[in-house]
Amino acid sequence: MSDVIDAAVAGLQAKMADGFSAGVAKFVIPGEGAIMMDATGVRAGDDEADVTLTAAADVFKAILEGEMNPTMAFMTGKLSVDGNMGLAMQLGAALG
Repeated sequence: MSDVIDAAVAGLQAKMADGFSAGVAKFVIPGEGAIMMDATGVRAGDDEADVTLTAAADVFKAILEGEMNPTMAFMTGKLSVDGNMGLAMQLGAALG
């Protein structure tokens, strides 16, 4: 597992301490790996998900640190979403 994924897992765990009970989300950081988030918490992994969000490591870091709004990242093409858009919006609100 990469240092980027380790840091992203820690960042998501801090933001989503109670997990994400609305479904299963996957964050993909190309060239680094993937992170799963669901009601059980946050972990590195590449399982099936209701929604998959893909962004470069710097974009993902900026979202976690509150420097970039997830909705704006999506609208400007820096974040792609595949799957349940409603779930992605709930996740964006939780992260934003």
